Amino acid sequence: MTAFVQIVVNVPAVSGAFDYAVPESLAGRVGVGHLVIVPFGGQTVQGVVVRFVDSPSVPNVKEILEAVDDEPVLTPPQLALAHELADSTLQPLASIVGLFLPIGLSQQADTIYELRLTNYQLHPPKESNNQKTQRQTVEDRLLSLLRLRGPLRGRQIDAHFAKVDWRKTANYLVRKGVLSARSVLPPPRVRTKFVRVAQLSVPPEAAEAAMETLGTKQTLARRQSALRFLIRQPEAVNVSWVYAESGCNLSDLEALEERGLIRLFESEIFRDPLEKTSTQVENTGKQAIELTPEQDFALKKITEAIRGAQSETFLLQGVTGSGKTEIYLRAAEEAVKRGRQALIIVPEIALTPQTVRRFLRRFPGQVGLVHSKLSEGERYDTWRRARAGALKVIIGARSALFTPLPDIGLIVADECHDSSYHQSEPPFYHAVTAAQAYARLCGAVCVLGSATPTVIQRYQAESGQIHRLDLPKRIKTSDVFRDSGSLPPVHIVDMREELKAGHRGTFSRLLLEELESTLKRGEQAILFLNRRGTATYVFCRDCGHVMKCPNCETPLTLHVEGLKSKAASPTSDLRPSTFELLCHTCGYERGKPKTCPQCGGKQIREYGLGSEKVEAEVNALFPKARTLRWDWDTTRAKDAHDMILTHFANHQADVLVGTQMLAKGLDLPMVTLVGIVLADVGLQLPDPFAGERVFQVLTQVAGRAGRSERGGKVILQTFAPEHPVIQSAAKHDVEGFYRYELEQRRRLGYPPFSHLVRLEYRSPDPGSAEKEARKVGEKLSVISHQSSVIGPVPCFFAKVGGYYRWQIVLRGANPRELLRGIRLDGWRVEVDPISLL
Repeated sequence: MTAFVQIVVNVPAVSGAFDYAVPESLAGRVGVGHLVIVPFGGQTVQGVVVRFVDSPSVPNVKEILEAVDDEPVLTPPQLALAHELADSTLQPLASIVGLFLPIGLSQQADTIYELRLTNYQLHPPKESNNQKTQRQTVEDRLLSLLRLRGPLRGRQIDAHFAKVDWRKTANYLVRKGVLSARSVLPPPRVRTKFVRVAQLSVPPEAAEAAMETLGTKQTLARRQSALRFLIRQPEAVNVSWVYAESGCNLSDLEALEERGLIRLFESEIFRDPLEKTSTQVENTGKQAIELTPEQDFALKKITEAIRGAQSETFLLQGVTGSGKTEIYLRAAEEAVKRGRQALIIVPEIALTPQTVRRFLRRFPGQVGLVHSKLSEGERYDTWRRARAGALKVIIGARSALFTPLPDIGLIVADECHDSSYHQSEPPFYHAVTAAQAYARLCGAVCVLGSATPTVIQRYQAESGQIHRLDLPKRIKTSDVFRDSGSLPPVHIVDMREELKAGHRGTFSRLLLEELESTLKRGEQAILFLNRRGTATYVFCRDCGHVMKCPNCETPLTLHVEGLKSKAASPTSDLRPSTFELLCHTCGYERGKPKTCPQCGGKQIREYGLGSEKVEAEVNALFPKARTLRWDWDTTRAKDAHDMILTHFANHQADVLVGTQMLAKGLDLPMVTLVGIVLADVGLQLPDPFAGERVFQVLTQVAGRAGRSERGGKVILQTFAPEHPVIQSAAKHDVEGFYRYELEQRRRLGYPPFSHLVRLEYRSPDPGSAEKEARKVGEKLSVISHQSSVIGPVPCFFAKVGGYYRWQIVLRGANPRELLRGIRLDGWRVEVDPISLL
C-alpha cells in the first residue's frame, strides 16, 4: 500500500506543506523529519517530511525522488517547535524549518543560464568605445560574464552583480532566445570527511620478526621505522603522522600492506573547532567552589526541576560577577548525569571562548560549538555528532538553539536581555522566546540569566509566568576576587560643564586623570563608545552638505584605513594611509572627497566620534600605552574575538577600546577602570525601547570594572546627567529603572501591557512604497476592532540598501490574529519587535 506524506519544500516565499507519495524503493526509509528531494512545479527541490497522511488532498500525487540523509534531520520536538514558531511569528513554515538545517546541507533550487547566440550584439557596431562605456548596461555585463565563464548558476551571477536586479534582464534575453535557462538543484556543499589511516594488522611479535625482510638497503630503515611506530599505536593513525614520525612515504606503507603487516583504509574524521582548545584546557573536574546561600538556593530550585523532569522556566537575575555561570555548570552536570543534554546559548560569538573553556574543564570531550564564523564542515560535523548523541553540551550563539540533540534536559540563555537574540531579517524570531517554547516541548528546564533582564521578562516573573531567582551580590571565585559583594562606584561627568571650563577634548579631565593613574599602576582600562569609525559624519563647511549613502540616505562614517592597534603591532606606523567613507547599513564605501559635490567647496570636515577616533586619541595622549580596538571592523575574521580577548586577558594590552561587544558578560579581573566616553548614544531615538537598551548596555559595561580585590571605578560622560536612564545606570539601580520604565510603558500602552506587530514594505520606488503602505493601512483600519493601527508612516531609517521603507504598527491584546488569512505579498511581518526604527 502506498504511503503518503506532507512535505515542506525549501523554496523561498512558498508557504504550507504539499502532498507526496513515498515510492516503494523508499518505503521504510523515509519518515517524519527526513530531508528528501522532490519535484515541485518545473523544479527539483529539497523538502522535509512533516507528517504522514491517510490520503492525499490532490489527485495525481508526485513521488519523492530520493532521500538526502538516511537519518531524520529534525527530531520530533524540533518539528513541533518549527510549527509553533511559524504559527506565533506568522512566518512561512518552510523558512522556519530551514533554520534547523546545517549550512551546506540545505540547498535551494537554482537556474543555470547559458549563452545560445554567442555573436549577439546589443549595440550597433558603429558605436564608439567611449559611447559604449557611457552606455554600459546590465546586458553587456551579463553577456560578457557568460562568454568569459561559460554557463553559471543564478547565485554565482549574484556575486558579480551586487545590488543589481539582473534577473529581469536575463529573463528578457531568454525570451529573445539569446540565453537558455534551466532549473537545477545543486548538490549539498558539505559531506562526511575521510582520511587515509594505517593500522598494524598482525601481532607485534610477528611484525618484529619481519623487520629484516622489509625491503632493500635504500628502503629498509624507513619501513622499519614506520612499522615500529605503528606497533606502538593501539588504534589506526593518520598516514600523515606516520610520514612525519618515520620519514616514510605512501609507497613504503603500500609495501608493508602487501606483506600483510599493516592495513590502509579510509576513516571518517570529525572537523572539531574545539580540538585545539580542548588540548589547551586542563581538566580540573568539579571545582571546590563554595556557593553563597543565594547561589545554593537558586541551584537547588533548578536541579529539583531537572530531577523531576519538570518543564519550568527560571529567571536568574544576578548582578555582574554574581556567579551565574557556576550555576549553569552545575545544572548542566545534573542534566548530563541523568543521561540528558544541555544547550547553552549566548548572545554574541565574543562570549563563546570564555564560556567554552569553563565548560570544557567540566565536560572534556563532550562539548560542541556552534556559531556562524565556523566553516561549513565544522558546523556540519558538530551537527552530526550532536544528532548521534556524542555531545553532551552544545554552546553557541542564536543558531545553536536548532542543534538536534536527542534528549535535552536543560536550556540556558545567558544575557537573556540582549537584542542579538532577535533575528532582524526574515524569518523573524526571538531565540529566548523560542528557547522557552523548546524547553516546554522537550520537558526540559529553561534558565534565563541576566543582570539586566528586559521589562517584559521581569513582568513575566512578577506575574507568575516564570520563576525568579535572585543573586544580589558579587562573589569570590578565586584568590584575587574579593567577597564584599560591592559594585564599582560610578562617577557622572557633565560634559556641558567641561565645555564651559574650556575643555573640549574627547576625554573629561577626571577620565584623563583616572586613565593616567590606572596605567601607572600597571592595571587595565576599558573605554566604551557605541559607535564605530573615526567620525560620525562628513560635511562641507561652506554649504553644509552632508555626505550620505546613495542607497540608504544615512550619513557616511569616516574610517581611517590602515590604522592599527599598537598592541597588535608595536612597531607599526600609526599614520593613516587613506580615508574611507563607509555606510554601516549596506556596506557602500567611497573615498573622502576633496571637493563638495554640492557647491564645489574645499572645506570638507569631519564631525562626531567613533571607536577608531577614541583609539587614536588614546595613542596620542598616552604613547606608551598598548591599545586594542574591539568592534565589528576588527572582528570580521575567524577567531578574531578569541584572539583579541586572549591578548587583553593576558595583559598584552593596557587599554581596550570597543563598542557594544564590551557589554557582553566578559570576566577581566585586571580591569579597574571603565570609561564610558558618551553615554547618550541612542538615548533620544524615537523608539519606545530605546531607554531600556541604553540602560542595559551602560549597566553591563560598568560591570566590567572592579571584579578583583583591586577594586575599580566607572567614569560616565554625558550631556544629559539628569536623565532617569543615566541616573539609574550610575546607581546600578535595576529595580528603580524597572519601576520607572514599567510605568512609562503602562502610560503609553506598550509591552508588556500590549503586543505589537510591525509591518514593513520596501520598494526601490518611493511612490510605490507609499501607495502600497496606504492601501494596506486603510484595509487594516477597517477591520481592526480590537487593535490600534499606528501609521502608515516612513520608517525612521526611510531608505536602506536602495529601498524606501514604510511601516504600519498594530498594537493590541493579540494583533497577530488580525493578520491571519490576509495576503501581504511583499510585506515583512514582525511579531513582538524589539525596535520600531
